Amino acid sequence: MQIGPYQIQTLNTGYFALDGGAMFGVVPKKLWQREHPADNENRIRMALRTLLVRSDDRVILIDTGIGNKFPEKYRQIYAIESTGPSLNSELARHGLAATDITDVILTHLHFDHAGGATQFENEQLTPAFKNARYWIQQRNLEWALAPSEKDRASYLVENFEPLQAAGVLESLTGPGEIFPGISAWLSDGHTIGQQLIKISDGQQTLIYCADIIPMASHLKLPYIMGYDLQPLVTLEEKRQILTQAADQDWILVFEHDPKITAATIQATAKGFEIKSELDF
Repeated sequence: MQIGPYQIQTLNTGYFALDGGAMFGVVPKKLWQREHPADNENRIRMALRTLLVRSDDRVILIDTGIGNKFPEKYRQIYAIESTGPSLNSELARHGLAATDITDVILTHLHFDHAGGATQFENEQLTPAFKNARYWIQQRNLEWALAPSEKDRASYLVENFEPLQAAGVLESLTGPGEIFPGISAWLSDGHTIGQQLIKISDGQQTLIYCADIIPMASHLKLPYIMGYDLQPLVTLEEKRQILTQAADQDWILVFEHDPKITAATIQATAKGFEIKSELDF
């Protein structure tokens, strides 16, 4: 897909699983399991979909997936699949190596979004992309350094402290343009200082939805994760972004949907629904 000067591709960096009840909050299992059948531990399979954005002078990653640092205990807890695609194999499929990445934009610092930002090298944690600057909202970084008891398990210092130590982590201070045509849209419902990434050339617009609309099922307004710190804030953020997306025919990219990569949507009497599915 081409938007302005940017060539855009989705990268499927693997799969993991989280509790289905936690992913859908107050929504009964009888409803969500129709589209997301659970395993015998009530977990549902989820994608780790990142975005590759290339121009003449930049090679940008948006989020990095879960990475490969988890010990076996946690790989089992989150059903992290050890076979199949990875971030490096997906980059190679597009003729790229980790050293080609110039910038990494992190929507937020939860482990399934920033885990691939660092790696072990000679038993030391280092940035996974040696030539890249990493971009995060300052408010999310501050929250990650002092999270609440509710979300402490999602913020693992090994995913971002090595970036600080290497001097490659850049703080953003609010919504607005990061690069020409690439901007941040801030969301505080799921966690503090999450940034959704918007790519637009005035003719076509794409939104990388991160964890405000992690899967196509979450297009339904009441479908809000139990993980969210401020679910009523999430509700209004979703209403705002989905209304704009339907009115202006934006493309929504779903980071965690195992089947649907992206879609345009429409407003109906029953709520927001997919108009057209996309894969790129």
